[in-house]
Amino acid sequence: MTERARARTRGTAARRPHPGVLARDGGWRREARAAWCWGAALGGVLAVADLARGSLDWPRAGCWTAIAAALVVVLRPARITAGDGWLATRGLLRERRVRTDLLTRVLRADGVAPRLVLRDVGGNRVELDPRVLRANPLLWHQLDAGARRARERGLLREGAAVLEAVGEQVDGEGARAVFRASGLE
Repeated sequence: MTERARARTRGTAARRPHPGVLARDGGWRREARAAWCWGAALGGVLAVADLARGSLDWPRAGCWTAIAAALVVVLRPARITAGDGWLATRGLLRERRVRTDLLTRVLRADGVAPRLVLRDVGGNRVELDPRVLRANPLLWHQLDAGARRARERGLLREGAAVLEAVGEQVDGEGARAVFRASGLE
């Protein structure tokens, strides 16, 4: 096997989904890359401005780097994955996982950035942006299938209306995408 073929195989193995993951946020890489670009741009602008003033030294460069890194941390989105009966968000330091088939509450926290808050029987809690579900129908399907099982078991007592509203938005986005693709919009 040539070196190029080996490198291609290694890259493919690294991109294989984690076992049990049936759906993931397709826009996560793009958003994470944008966070890194904005952080690097801010750090670069601050360093160049300081260099133009003639006051750039190692401590100040370290300060600008720390500010740029803080921006990356703030802007970097959580990676959202789902499988049969679970949904997880992976932040910078830890993963939070909720059993969708054991959901007890679903809340919509409106504000500057609307969030869905999911809680399960074990007290686990996950927050996610509803736009991620609208952009990734497979994630929505996994969440909806688990929530239906929780409703059938009588566990989901609060939030069925919130899930229905999100479902209608996901279905509307899907229908608009089909119309755009077929040229009917």
